[in-house]
Amino acid sequence: MVFKYAPMSGLILAFKDYKIAHGFWGSEWVGLEVFKDIFAKSDFGRAIRNTLLLNVSDLIFSFTMPIILALLLNEVKNALFKRVNQTLLYLPHFLSWVIIGAIAYQLLGEGTGMINNLIANLGGTRIPFLQDNVNWLISYIFIGVWQSMGWGTIIYLAAISGINPELYEAAVVDGAGRWRKMWNITLPSIRVTIVTLLILNLGHVMAGSFERVFALSNKATTEFTTTIPVLVYRWGIEGGNFSRATALGLFQAVVGLVLILLADRVAKKLGEDGVI
Repeated sequence: MVFKYAPMSGLILAFKDYKIAHGFWGSEWVGLEVFKDIFAKSDFGRAIRNTLLLNVSDLIFSFTMPIILALLLNEVKNALFKRVNQTLLYLPHFLSWVIIGAIAYQLLGEGTGMINNLIANLGGTRIPFLQDNVNWLISYIFIGVWQSMGWGTIIYLAAISGINPELYEAAVVDGAGRWRKMWNITLPSIRVTIVTLLILNLGHVMAGSFERVFALSNKATTEFTTTIPVLVYRWGIEGGNFSRATALGLFQAVVGLVLILLADRVAKKLGEDGVI
């Protein structure tokens, strides 16, 4: 609680022209001037666009893949094979983005990457996976899917394990195959879990991962790497403008809260429980 809520007092910097020499309370109060300043910056619009693009793409692929993977793993009957695959799929979650970024450049680098070396040895043309803006965007999304899909399946597999086995037995009696049982029993039974996680994930649409973008970025690809967390870092840590960085972070948090509340309201309108 201390580390979550005590730092929130620092949000007052978003309404002050903070100067280190004047201190936290001695800096001049400027009201909403800092927000007007950041909204007028060209980097702000670019950061909003990139943050939404990356996070909505993540929501489409990284959110749906664990569901698909959990459904497929649930159909595996060989316990040893299932455990080995689960372990291998979970491992990327425990790697830091610094390590994942280094692995990505070792594998996908245009000049010395292992995959491009293999393509060149087979007579093909090297592909700039991480050195071209569009290719970087595609690589960013699929690296994120690889990193998160195994861990995301834990929740869904836990939800699936709670389904009454008698439902499947009744479906077998009625002549239902695996796909029909998956569609008519498994998916509807874990719908509450899916909706709850979807609502929580919508709150991160305006946030994103600073570590992931920073670890995979380079000077050749700058079109999609300016996001809100990256801009907070540039303005606050690199530029020393703590008021501007705080205001941008507060704006991001408020938008995230609004998205969660709207998603929760829509879910309740559709007959779901929601999270609030």
